[in-house]
Amino acid sequence: MDDTKDIQEQELSNMNSDNNTADKNAATADQKAEKKSKKYGRGKKQSKEDKLKEELKESQEKIAELNDKYLRLYSEFDNYRKRTIKEKADIYKTAGEDVIISIIGIIDDFERALKATADTEENRAHREGMELIYNKFKKTLEQKGVEEIKAIGEIFDTDLHEALTKVPAPSEDLKSKVLDVIEKGYTMNDKVIRFAKVVVGD
Repeated sequence: MDDTKDIQEQELSNMNSDNNTADKNAATADQKAEKKSKKYGRGKKQSKEDKLKEELKESQEKIAELNDKYLRLYSEFDNYRKRTIKEKADIYKTAGEDVIISIIGIIDDFERALKATADTEENRAHREGMELIYNKFKKTLEQKGVEEIKAIGEIFDTDLHEALTKVPAPSEDLKSKVLDVIEKGYTMNDKVIRFAKVVVGD
């Protein structure tokens, strides 16, 4: 009887021991699972943060690219606007250029006529009338921004002068300078509308 009781108590003790071991194993497993979960949870969170940072970086790069394109387009448009304004201003300045050139041809005729008309008592009235008309033409051209190009004694300038011929310079200091003017040149608002036809010292 006592032996049976001892056996029962031993079995009960073993069962309790097994239960305790199982509980400990279960607790250990739970702890491992919790640690694993935390580990993967942090990794997931870290991965999400990296993704957000990458998206932010891409967005900033795209904004910078768009801003650069905007600045380039604005600069191009501003240059176009300024160029258009300048072209319009130049058109207004040189409007009627053909008419002005025709009047310059009349001025040439007056100058030749005045040179050919002797300044005598008989021709004085006739000459004074011609000079009056000539001066009015000259004054009208000046009001329109037309100026005669300086030539004689000036260094030959291809932007202003057209060399019809070259002759030996009478002195060293007159080399490459304009010695004579065959036809006067004119500018209109600083734009050459007729080059001065000249003789250059060589």
